[in-house]
Amino acid sequence: MRKWTIPSVLFLLCLLFLLPDQGRKIQANAEVDSDGPVDPPKVEEKIGAVPNGLSTDSDVVKREAESMSRRTLRANAEKFEFQAEVSRLMDIIINSLYSNKDIFLRELISNASDALDKIRFLALTDKEVLGEGDNTKLEIQIKLDKEKKILSIRDRGIGMTKEDLIKNLGTIAKSGTSAFVEKMQTSGDLNLIGQFGVGFYSVYLVADYVEVISKHNDDKQYVWESKADGAFAISEDKWNEPLGRGTEIRLHLRDEAQEYLDEFKLKELVKKYSEFINFPIYLWATKEVDEEVPADEDESSDDEETSESKSSEEGEEEDAEKEEEKKPKTKTVKKTTYEWELLNDMKAIWLRNPKEVSDEEYTKFYHSLAKDFGDEKPLAWSHFTAEGDVEFKAVLFVPPKAPHDLYESYYNSNKSNLKLYVRRVFISDEFDELLPKYLNFLMGLVDSDTLPLNVSREMLQQHSSLKTIKKKLIRKALDMIRKLADEDPDESNDKDKKDIEESGDSNEKKGQYAKFWNEFGKSIKLGIIEDATNRNRLAKLLRFETTKSDGKLTSLDQYISRMKSGQKDIFYITGTSKEQLEKSPFLERLTKKNYEVIFFTDPVDEYLMQYLMDYEDKKFQNVSKEGLKLGKDPKDKELKESFKELTKWWKGALASENIDDVKISNRLSDSPCVVVTSKYGWSSNMERIMQSQTLSDASKQAYMRGKRVLEINPRHPIIKELRERVVNDPEDESVKQTAQLMYQTALMESGFLLNDPKDFASRIYSSVKSSLNISPDATVEEEDDVEETESEPSTKETESSSKTEEAYDEDVKDEL
Repeated sequence: MRKWTIPSVLFLLCLLFLLPDQGRKIQANAEVDSDGPVDPPKVEEKIGAVPNGLSTDSDVVKREAESMSRRTLRANAEKFEFQAEVSRLMDIIINSLYSNKDIFLRELISNASDALDKIRFLALTDKEVLGEGDNTKLEIQIKLDKEKKILSIRDRGIGMTKEDLIKNLGTIAKSGTSAFVEKMQTSGDLNLIGQFGVGFYSVYLVADYVEVISKHNDDKQYVWESKADGAFAISEDKWNEPLGRGTEIRLHLRDEAQEYLDEFKLKELVKKYSEFINFPIYLWATKEVDEEVPADEDESSDDEETSESKSSEEGEEEDAEKEEEKKPKTKTVKKTTYEWELLNDMKAIWLRNPKEVSDEEYTKFYHSLAKDFGDEKPLAWSHFTAEGDVEFKAVLFVPPKAPHDLYESYYNSNKSNLKLYVRRVFISDEFDELLPKYLNFLMGLVDSDTLPLNVSREMLQQHSSLKTIKKKLIRKALDMIRKLADEDPDESNDKDKKDIEESGDSNEKKGQYAKFWNEFGKSIKLGIIEDATNRNRLAKLLRFETTKSDGKLTSLDQYISRMKSGQKDIFYITGTSKEQLEKSPFLERLTKKNYEVIFFTDPVDEYLMQYLMDYEDKKFQNVSKEGLKLGKDPKDKELKESFKELTKWWKGALASENIDDVKISNRLSDSPCVVVTSKYGWSSNMERIMQSQTLSDASKQAYMRGKRVLEINPRHPIIKELRERVVNDPEDESVKQTAQLMYQTALMESGFLLNDPKDFASRIYSSVKSSLNISPDATVEEEDDVEETESEPSTKETESSSKTEEAYDEDVKDEL
């Protein structure tokens, strides 16, 4: 080895002499060429899995830097003022102490997904709207710039025109804002912002300046920008990278929101909130790779010195490795690169086998679908596949709470919470033909393989398969709700309750159906009114309180199981509250005979009972109407004959009151009399409901009012005494006054409104006079007429007021 040492040293010395001259030549060449144009270095184009996604060309970087570095609205932009409701909303968000600021990313990704859904739907009938090249890739891209503190979210969706930017980002539905503000004031929960259509403004939780760059196929590329100071600006975009189509949102993050420049944080948020978005979400992420690079010369020299120290005995081995030593020395180093990383690779949950999906996954999917990221789980869900002539997959959810506007404009609005897919392609979330209105509180989606893809929405609505899909969805939805009741220990009988408790699910499912009923019970009642086909199935889901339920909810099946032997009818009564109905005179005899009576206290119950005539061959009987049968009393004929003269006289005395008849009552125990209505007329509660209608017509209501019948209690001492006085002197004016007063009192106690309250009050005062032995002719003492004069303020009052004014002035001076 030593024979190579001297030549090697000579070679190194030659190199040291040559290097300075070569450096001077390079420097000279650089000076010669300095006057000529030099191409700036470029970052490699089309890096990663998604070409041209948020390009990093140096010219683009320069243009973007001019835009991103500014925190003021461009001077040449067209300025606008925010709508008052928007400013109010933004003030709430900006000044919010709400700790969970993560929701902004969820809302932006959700909006991007909606924009992609729209362009994909348009492409079904017109493929040219997608354009060509990268524009055909329907995806969402997230990119961060730690140096400039900017977070960008881009989609290749439908984009926005200039008019859309003004309309969508400058004004919002007043009702949505008011409802959201009201919700914030009551619960302080910003987490529900997406449900009110104002999710975009959550960006101001983390950003103090926002740019929205958007390109629609029908317009030029525009930039919307705002600092959330009550104004925004829009200008034609001539400096940013052309988007082709879609929207890019740039958030200039606040100092306290720098955590959102962390890749791991963004990955975690996308996984948490947007796992089930149906479009790929990419993040411009860093990645460390191993790379082979030439080894340093110092390391080569060290190796040679080590080799020289070896003994001559190893010479033969080194000669054998001579060829390998001629190869250049390399080493492995870590290098940081950037590429688009896919964050959501979850398969659509409805395409999976229900047995393979966990409860936690269903809950996450519901939160994503409903834009409700609270802690509450859905009350129930149903995941099924329909086969046969019409094939489709569906997932239905019962939300834990009713939407704030569930029953607003119920019959005038077409609201649907069901998303329709055809062969995995999103079609619409406003397709109200899939479920009837009374089930519009359900969340979920339907993916059909039978419906045609490339037809208009109008043609799709007329497709014959829709009726079949709707029929199956209704049946599955009602089965899901019934199952919720069956699995609730509070709803089961003793035997079933023991089985549920043994299964171990009793604690989690306890009280779940009562919670459902309190939120959506009115929808079940509306279903009975609207859906004659499923009326009996819906009736099984009804719940109510009764005279024997001790404050708990009862079903019709449970009521029938407790009916007395010989009872043929299901008894009920309607009114404004349970407390009021419990004191009703209509219940006196029924309670005494141990009959159970249902309390209906919801205004919709009056309409409900006009359609629900019977259940399991049992007729419904309103105990405040004619037709109540409680068994025969052997003394009935005798009593009728005994009070025949009184009832005839009383009917004549009330001729001006339009009383249809006066009868002996079989429903009273303690009260002297009560007013009932005819079987098919309005009850007193229904009359009150109709009179309170804004556009009610009093002249037409007269036809629907039931005929009124005064029923008297033959066992009551007042009625007995009245009979004796009528027999002695039918023309006694005081007896007539008493009969009139008793009728008016019975009207009030039976729930009716008096036509002439003044007349009733006068009769009460006359009765009070009589009880106090005051002469009926006694009059009110008249007061003396005294002329009113303007009183001048006294000297003391003047001095006091002047002292007060002086003291106030001194206080103001002190404050200033």
